[in-house]
Amino acid sequence: MLLQPITQRCPPNYQHQNQSHLLFSSSLSFSSGIVQNSIFLLKQPIISTSYKTHKSPVFIACSSISQVYSYGTVDYERRPMLKWNAVYKKISMLEDSNLGAASVLNQIENEGKRLSKWELSRVVKELRKFRRFKHALEVYEWMNNRAERYRITTSDTAIQLDLIAKVHGISSAEQYFEKLPDALKDKRIYGSLLNAYVRAKMREDAESLMDKMRNRGYASHSLPFNVMMTLYMNLKDHEKVDSLISEIEEKGIAFDIYTYNIWLSSCGSQGSLDKMEQVFERMQQDTTINPNWTTFSTMATVYIKFRQLEKAQDCLKKIENRLTGRDRLPYHYLISLYGSANNKDEVYRAWKNYKASFLNVPNLGYHTVISALVRMDDIEGAEKMYDEWLSVKSVYDPRVGNLLLSTYVRKGLSQKTETFFDQIIAIGGKPNSVTWEIVSEDHIKNMRIPEALSCLQSAASAEGWKNWKPNPANMSAILKISEQEGDIATKNAVLEILKQLGLLDDASYMSSIPLSDDGTIARSTVEVDGQAESEGDNDGTYQLLNQLQESL
Repeated sequence: MLLQPITQRCPPNYQHQNQSHLLFSSSLSFSSGIVQNSIFLLKQPIISTSYKTHKSPVFIACSSISQVYSYGTVDYERRPMLKWNAVYKKISMLEDSNLGAASVLNQIENEGKRLSKWELSRVVKELRKFRRFKHALEVYEWMNNRAERYRITTSDTAIQLDLIAKVHGISSAEQYFEKLPDALKDKRIYGSLLNAYVRAKMREDAESLMDKMRNRGYASHSLPFNVMMTLYMNLKDHEKVDSLISEIEEKGIAFDIYTYNIWLSSCGSQGSLDKMEQVFERMQQDTTINPNWTTFSTMATVYIKFRQLEKAQDCLKKIENRLTGRDRLPYHYLISLYGSANNKDEVYRAWKNYKASFLNVPNLGYHTVISALVRMDDIEGAEKMYDEWLSVKSVYDPRVGNLLLSTYVRKGLSQKTETFFDQIIAIGGKPNSVTWEIVSEDHIKNMRIPEALSCLQSAASAEGWKNWKPNPANMSAILKISEQEGDIATKNAVLEILKQLGLLDDASYMSSIPLSDDGTIARSTVEVDGQAESEGDNDGTYQLLNQLQESL
């Protein structure tokens, strides 16, 4: 139920005493349903309103300035402070999904340690970097509950909006945004919502918000244009990319490194290598820009696609010249690109250098190298790398095992598929939705439809199911077989899975399912392509958008 706005009277001398700062206090909990309190530093007075999201109430209220500087007792401030990397490690090693980041943070405080805002912000950054969005949001919720100790800025608000969109969906992020006072909605918060729309490929919403940003004067820098260009690249509307480039030039807005990299990627996606090289020449002439590893990975991707391997090799060497001991991501792209170039020796050499540069390699690193080896059909090498990962991993990541599992299914190795899946269960691994769908593909290929249906039902309730869409080819194949055999129960079970996932109302998705208005199969042939929805993030556009998010 939506509550009507209420006005809360501030102290008579409030505005006079607090001209430079005002607090925005909100309560918001998307994961636990418990009221969470956030304090936001503002420049202007606001009124108090209250409303409810679909899960919890939210309040915006006037507050006393004294709350900001009440960081807790002297005893707490004298506690030894725990560094961010130790905190991050404890959170990242959580195996029980029911135990959130708050349990770790509470335990640290119970042990007599102190947690600073800077350290926790660094933890959030690292969790976001490795796509642990739920835990990152939980860290913010924990800080929100301790408003007397942690000041939440508009930058923090923008990050929370982004995390809410990723964890709970766009509608929750929109509710969060709409209930923020206008005084708080600066270009960073608008940019965060724009980023969320672009990730969801919500073109009309993104374009509408971009117009509002233009009207507010928030489109006076390159970032919102960069975000919109990645949307049009995803939609393959390269004319709009060129249009935005022209608008940036007409407004006299300076290009940044992201603008150039996106423009390069757009040219490459159109197959215009000459134009891409012209953009790179212009980039080199811009004295404010220093091409980075993303520049060369973008160009290498294009050269590899068009089999200009000598030029690709040159770009890959330039990536290596820009590697540092602080960032693992360039190594991931380097290894992946060498794999795409079918250069096995360079994959192993880059992997060796990667391991020599860091004390430990995360699951994503092993996922990258195993994926590269699989693409080169070095299955034996991939299996050895998987065994090495098992010996050093702290938590079983099903995405790593899924690489080999899908390979066995694609090659028709049914017995090996079953054995490998059993081994995952035996070592305590938890299959995710894609794992179950991969196994279902093997059953479909071998006409074991009841078993395939059972796997898909498990997929629809597995961890991460909210972000999973079954491959339409798999669903179509089962529907086709059930139609041929007159198996109404199986057909209804497939439709129930689609309904549970909210896909029956997804016109774009259902257009790939050969189901007529009368409920019959519309096409005569359906083939299983043996490819469950990809879990990889090596798409160049995603890479660019992900880096843009870092700059918000």
